[in-house]
Formats: sequence, structure tokens, C-alpha cells
Amino acid sequence: MPTYTFEALNEAGKPQKGTINAATSEEAIARIRSQGYFPTSVREQKTKKSKADASKAASTKKKSGSGKGVGDLSISIGGVSQKNLTTFTRQLSTLQDAGLPILRSLAILEQQQKPGLMKNTLAAVHEDVSGGSSLSDAMGKHPKAFNTLYTKMIAAGEVGGVLDLILQRLSEFLEKAQKLKKRIISAMIYPAAVISIAAIIVLGIMILIVPKFVEIFNDFDTDLPALTKFLIETAKWLAGPILPVEKGGAAGQMIPGVVWVVLSPLFFFLAFKFARKTSGGKSLIDQAILWVPILGGLIRKATIAKFSRTLGTLINAGVPILDAIKITSETTGNDVYARALMKVHDSVRQGDSFAEPLRKAKVCDSLVVNMIDVGEETGDLDKMLTKVADNYDEEVDVAVASLVSLLEPVMVVILGGIVGFIVVSLFLPLVKLMQSVM
Repeated sequence: MPTYTFEALNEAGKPQKGTINAATSEEAIARIRSQGYFPTSVREQKTKKSKADASKAASTKKKSGSGKGVGDLSISIGGVSQKNLTTFTRQLSTLQDAGLPILRSLAILEQQQKPGLMKNTLAAVHEDVSGGSSLSDAMGKHPKAFNTLYTKMIAAGEVGGVLDLILQRLSEFLEKAQKLKKRIISAMIYPAAVISIAAIIVLGIMILIVPKFVEIFNDFDTDLPALTKFLIETAKWLAGPILPVEKGGAAGQMIPGVVWVVLSPLFFFLAFKFARKTSGGKSLIDQAILWVPILGGLIRKATIAKFSRTLGTLINAGVPILDAIKITSETTGNDVYARALMKVHDSVRQGDSFAEPLRKAKVCDSLVVNMIDVGEETGDLDKMLTKVADNYDEEVDVAVASLVSLLEPVMVVILGGIVGFIVVSLFLPLVKLMQSVM
């Protein structure tokens, strides 16, 4: 019978270590719990096997189909999508609530996954858990799929023996975060589409229509207005050597300006990503974003909703308050709020209050600070944080709707101004010619 080494917590919360004999890891965990311990890690002791035993085991594994052959492996790039992780968590929560063993649940969900990173990850997690590792330890080896927040909550569920309940809360948390993200993205699709189409139309006018007028202006043999000259020079730069607006007008220009216009958003995006990789750049960008009119307010509300829900969920799951604050600061997504939460972490560690350092940081409204203060006094901090998150989720919805409503007239004014400038610039020489004739 295999021997398992385990690490566990007793009723007082003190760590305990030992060994136990059991036929399977599930039986070992059950025996450890029957002794009044909460297992945190259970691993089978490795014993030396003869070559014949190893060959027999390999043959059995191959016949049973539980092993992963070369054909079962799949190539994956990047990380697991939030949508895929949310679906997996909800399904795992349902299976656990139905009473299925964790190994059986992982095997079922692995079979349902399409080839990719998630399927490979679940296969590795299943193998580690069947070898005696806890679910949180097995998931912690795959940060591209399961972040620190996820694994800490799973660990809290394992220690407390309420993994099914924790998975349910975790799935609800992920679904609400995914829903908020979808609302923001869907609201931005319309303005982005309008701006893109309008930019294509304006570029088409500058490259294809303006040169036709230039040919007419060349026959006038008269000085052109300053606005018209500026428009023509812009059209020259955009067209480049592809379509010179007048004879010899594009000499020396190797790359059309339209290429720079198209590639500039990509350039700024890459520069933005690179700057956020550095600590100084990330801090500066996050501070600057919060001061952008309208958009900054939306980012503030979304960040407060995110960190409040994250922290409330962690505390409600039984994660120690200091660990919960640290995890929240690492996943908040904004350096300003991350630093404010670390000040809260230091304050709580020294025995002080939660609300006071948050009030001094001036990153949250007084309503948020007061609700957190009341939650501390009443012992319902997790419930208060969840209420804050619900309230700010609604405010984000209102802010997104207001932003979209404001963008529409702004886009109309800007596009109207651009088209009006082109029309006026093209017709000014005609007006001047008519005046000279009269």
C-alpha cells in the first residue's frame, strides 16, 4: 500500500506534518481529515522500482489510455482567455456541487476542452493531483491559466473543506468581471467603427480627389491661398511616390505618408505597452490616465469596483486579510491603487485601521472610505466591499453610456470640421479666379 506524506493544519491553525498509508490520494485525504486535520499538501512517497515494474507500469498506462502520447500534445501560444477560465470555473463548481471527486471532475473537463493551453494545463493539473498534490499547488504551477487570486481562493477552500462553495463564489466573481469588461468593449465598438470608416473616407479624398483639383489649379496660373497650399502639401505627403499630386511633387519621398498614418496607432500601442513594462513608466501612465477628462473618471470607477469585489471575495472566502490585500494590490491593474492598497496592508499589519490610509491616499470617494470604515467596525467588511463593488458597477454602466453619448456629437463636429476644411480649401481658388475674371 502506498505511503503518503502530508502537510496539514490542526484545529488551532498550526501546521502539522506526517505520513499515512492509503490505497489512493483521496483515501489519504479522508483519513487525514478524520484525524481532525485540514490537509494542505498530500504527496505519495516515491519508491524505487525495478525495471520490470517500470516497464509493466508504462505498458498498463499506455493500454488504459490515461497517458499522453505525442499525438495528444497540442501547441499553445499566450495565456488562457478570461472567457475560457470563467466557463471552466462554473463547470467545475457544478461538478463539485454534484459530489463528483475532484480527479473525475478534472478528467471530464479536460475531455471537453479543445486542443490548446487550457487542455494541456488541465492534463498537467490532473496528473499532479493524482500524484498527491493539492489542487491549489497543481494550479499554481500554471500562472498563464490560474493567477494568484485564483489559486489563493482554491487553497482557502481546500483548507476550510468548502471547495465547492469557493468555486461557486469564484465563478460568480469571474462572471461579473467578464460582464463588466464586455459592457465596456461593446460600448466602444460603435465609436471605433465610425472613426475608422471616417478616417478611410478622408484619406481617400486626400489621395484620390485632391490631385484632380490640383491639375485644374495648375491651369489657372495664379497664386493659391494658404489653406489650399497646405491641403495640397498634405495630399503630397500622404500620396508619396504612389500617386504624386503634381509633376515632380513627390520626389525624394520613399514611403507614403498614409503608411505612417496607418501604422502610427500600432506604434503608439507598442510604445504604451513597452512603457508599462517599466515600473516608472507604468506609474506615470497610470497617474496620467486618471487625470484624463471623462475617461479618467470611468477608469477610477472601474478600478474601485474591481478591487472592492476582489478584496471582498477573498475575505469572504477565508483568505487572511493581509494576504487578501496583497493579492488585490497585485491584480488591481492600476499602479496608483496598488500603492494605496500596499499602504493599507502596512497599516493593517501594524494593527491600525483599514480605512484611514485609504482616506489619506485620496484615491477613493468619501462614500467608499466611510462604507469600509463601517464594515470594519461591524465586522462585515466583505459585505461592505461587495456593496461598494455593486454600486460602482452601476456607476460604470452610467459612465460608459454617458461617454458614448458624448462621443457621438464630438465625432460629428470633428469630422464636419475636417470635411469643411477640405471643401473650403478646394473652392477658395475657384472663388479667387471668379473674382479676378469679374
